[in-house]
Amino acid sequence: MRLSTGFVRTNGIRLHVAQQGAGDPVVFCHGFPHTWYIWHRQMAAVAAAGYRAIAPDMRGYGRSDAPEDPAAYTNVEAGADLLGLLDEIGAERAVFVGLDFGAALLWELARRAPERIRALIVLNNPYAPRTTRKPSELWAMAARRHFLHLDYFQRPGPADAELADRPRDFLARLYYALSADYDYFDIWRFPPEGNGYLDVLPTAPPLPWPWLAKTEFDTLAAEFVRTGFTGGLNWYRAIDRNWESSAGLPATVATPTFFLYGARDLDMAGFSGRDPLTTLRTHVTDLRAVTRIARAGHLVQLERTDQVNGLLLAHLGALTRTERSAATARRATP
Repeated sequence: MRLSTGFVRTNGIRLHVAQQGAGDPVVFCHGFPHTWYIWHRQMAAVAAAGYRAIAPDMRGYGRSDAPEDPAAYTNVEAGADLLGLLDEIGAERAVFVGLDFGAALLWELARRAPERIRALIVLNNPYAPRTTRKPSELWAMAARRHFLHLDYFQRPGPADAELADRPRDFLARLYYALSADYDYFDIWRFPPEGNGYLDVLPTAPPLPWPWLAKTEFDTLAAEFVRTGFTGGLNWYRAIDRNWESSAGLPATVATPTFFLYGARDLDMAGFSGRDPLTTLRTHVTDLRAVTRIARAGHLVQLERTDQVNGLLLAHLGALTRTERSAATARRATP
């Protein structure tokens, strides 16, 4: 089944979008530092099962527009991109799949526009309630003790230049550090003073890896060689604005949700609170499944492709069966 790419005008920008298959839409949302291509294995599986797989380069990435102002990278703006994408393809609703920043965006979109979301399938990044202080303030406190990329990325300039100077090296080191093959928190032994991200990341083994082909890495890296990383870094620089604009949103998510995570994912282990699964179950009121995937880290869809694809198809099938049963019950009610 052929994959196609093109452009959609939405919310004042041009969004580059990959599509494969036909049927009910399933929209895949990536994070940092990825492009739509991080989902290409999942798109093929979902399309073969009779769905329309759609994966945009999120704003600031790949061939999508990259506004200069970090204020343009809030969840409000990125969410409007997705709603405009649905309008463009003539879809009232879609199933959304998200990882990393894509997951955080979907948790917020589900509270802003629940009528447009048929279901969420979230990988690795659980729902997190709004903090009492700005995220940047919390990160700055942690960065007094050790290097923390979240704080380092807040300041335009140094990180942009460092990563753009060695894009392939950075991507290889980070993808490896995020995998189940490395303990990401070893990075925290480095002090913040005098270190950039490449100074603290491990040296990556030569490609290919058991879970990533060199041709796949080359495809991902080629976009960042061309664009640099500022568009992606601006998502970090918009997080305080997300915090400010989310003050009046509901505290819970009522959308049907399926959650899966790598057993060695850094977000579950150290960036999502002391008990992320209890928080998830407390705040997501229609949580239908939680699955722990052994021997997987942050890029779980690449590290354990067959298992993730099987879960995606199982969750999509379960969602359809539940909807059909509910429709049958409504018709039978006098």
